[in-house]
Amino acid sequence: MPWEETFKSWGSAPGITEQEKMENAENAIKKAIRADNKLSTMDISIISQGSYKSKTNVKNDSDVDICVCLNSTFFPRYPQGKTKEDYGNIDGSISFSEFKGLVQKALEDYFGKINVTRGNKAFDIHSNSYRVDADVLPTLAYRYYYDIGYDWHQKEGACFLADDGTKIINWPHQTYENCKNKHDMTGQRYRKVTRIIKRLRNKMQEENIAAAMDIPSFLVQSMVWSAPDDHFNRSTYSDDVRAVLAHCFNETLLTGKHATLREVNNIKNIYGLHQPCTREKAHNFFSAAWDYLGFE
Repeated sequence: MPWEETFKSWGSAPGITEQEKMENAENAIKKAIRADNKLSTMDISIISQGSYKSKTNVKNDSDVDICVCLNSTFFPRYPQGKTKEDYGNIDGSISFSEFKGLVQKALEDYFGKINVTRGNKAFDIHSNSYRVDADVLPTLAYRYYYDIGYDWHQKEGACFLADDGTKIINWPHQTYENCKNKHDMTGQRYRKVTRIIKRLRNKMQEENIAAAMDIPSFLVQSMVWSAPDDHFNRSTYSDDVRAVLAHCFNETLLTGKHATLREVNNIKNIYGLHQPCTREKAHNFFSAAWDYLGFE
């Protein structure tokens, strides 16, 4: 099968209508938070994130991921032996569970309880003819301190406690900036190649190819981001995809550099006990993808 025209199509962003539905979902969530009497008085940032923000989302797989982050109360990480007193911090005025409860109430008041489902991590706002599905993730700011006399060494992250008690830290600002910079440094090809490999994964899933199952979109995005800039903007999209898949295959070999590969945020490792997808599973997918395309 000649793949070049398919890759050109797969690399395109979702159409205008789908994009408008994504923006409608984001705007409705902002209105829901601002309409709440309590939340409207708090120092809150409403941050779009995920593939929607990074512009690596693909057609018919374009839900919206929104972080509702309380800035005035935060999760800290202090250097060993240091405490909040060393930095002039005091205990927050609200717990995470209380904040999540307020966000739930605001969403149910605005969208109706029937249209809001509470998940382990986020609230699912169901789609309609006007908007796409949306995940709303309540978080507190996350500050990473590293020495007296300095502020936190990163832009603030966002941290939350899942209902099962798991503590998870995200870095939406860093992810967006690094994604944008990579796209610029690769002749506007990074986002396109990411979409192509996501669409390839989706097609393999539709054909019940086992190696493509349960491969997270963010893993694909991060592995493409880890490829050197000169693997992009070659003479054809096929050349780009071949080079990037070869990189992903080689680095997820047992002898590859998988242990040092970072997510797009350049902070968290792609692989490790903290991640749901193993190096072995990812390698099997990239190997199967290479064979599916008929590359030699």
